[in-house]
Amino acid sequence: MISYRKFITSERIEGNMKFCWVTINVKDMEKSSYFYQDIIGLRIKRRFKPGQDREIVFLGNGETEIELIYNSKMEDIAIGPDISLGFEVESLQKINKVLKSNNIPVHSGPFQPNPSIQFIYVLDPNGVKIQFVENL
Repeated sequence: MISYRKFITSERIEGNMKFCWVTINVKDMEKSSYFYQDIIGLRIKRRFKPGQDREIVFLGNGETEIELIYNSKMEDIAIGPDISLGFEVESLQKINKVLKSNNIPVHSGPFQPNPSIQFIYVLDPNGVKIQFVENL
């Protein structure tokens, strides 16, 4: 493991930095696009093919986006088990109906770590954990 402590200097990035997107390498662009568009409700902002074997799709609502990259030459996609993307929903009951109608099983939950929040996890078509959060 890298110790970042030894790299810390007095130099700092000036100005405000904002989070732009998270990139997910996908096994199937159509299934992944469907999931993020039709299940989560993100809209496609940009879609292009930077090469014969690759396709990139940016989806989002607002500033932060998800970048999906498909590369037909990649045989294996490695997804870390400790990463999840969280989406706030109006109602877990409503999202559960959408999940059931699309044959998407709940991976784990529901969890309610305190009286003001509850959430569930599902897996996207690539194995990325997606958290649906309802504020109570």
